[in-house]
Amino acid sequence: MDGVGSFGAGRAGAAFDPIAFVQQPTTILRIVAWIFSIVVFGSIVNEGYINIGSERLYCVYNKNNDACNFGITIGLLAFLACIFFFVLDLKFQQISSIKDRKKAVMLEIGFSGFWTFMWFVSFCFLANQWSRTTPDELPLNQGADAARAAIAFSFFSIFTWAGLTVRAVQKFLLGTDMSLFTTEHLDGNATVQPYPTSTEAETTDTYQSPPFTENLDSTAPYQVPIY
Repeated sequence: MDGVGSFGAGRAGAAFDPIAFVQQPTTILRIVAWIFSIVVFGSIVNEGYINIGSERLYCVYNKNNDACNFGITIGLLAFLACIFFFVLDLKFQQISSIKDRKKAVMLEIGFSGFWTFMWFVSFCFLANQWSRTTPDELPLNQGADAARAAIAFSFFSIFTWAGLTVRAVQKFLLGTDMSLFTTEHLDGNATVQPYPTSTEAETTDTYQSPPFTENLDSTAPYQVPIY
């Protein structure tokens, strides 16, 4: 019974439906979170550093390089995590062991919940450092749009990863529902007994004459064979 209808997936080895997979809320949230992570670390990498009167680059967030490094790290790790869990979602139905499926779902719950918190920290950190940045530190408003974009999409990422956490918890709760292991509970049909009962068995004559035998007359006299 390993892997039969457990944790929101079908039987192991069942046919994969790409259209149904793309339409799943988890897949949509995963793609959105992946795009948001690209925007965050891409904005900081491309325009998050400026030079003011020297060749040395400064972070646009109050010249605090830790803020830029933190935003890049969170965004890049989220980008890689989205790819990892996307591949895991693709292979999830092929996992035949219920224990392995449970471990995968628990890993997703733990990481998604933790990364929701990390996106909240990133948003607060970047927003705080941006509020302390003076106009003199950004001549011609250089890098301002990229800084605001990273802050905004850090905020949006909180909700996407929170949604992924909720979906993972729902998947875990589905795995504990034992009714998923039988199809009768899903379609409402009565349970079909595989073998007939004693009242349904047909009464037949159990005795049959052995094949290739002739009916012998017991009253006929014995005849000696002639050689």
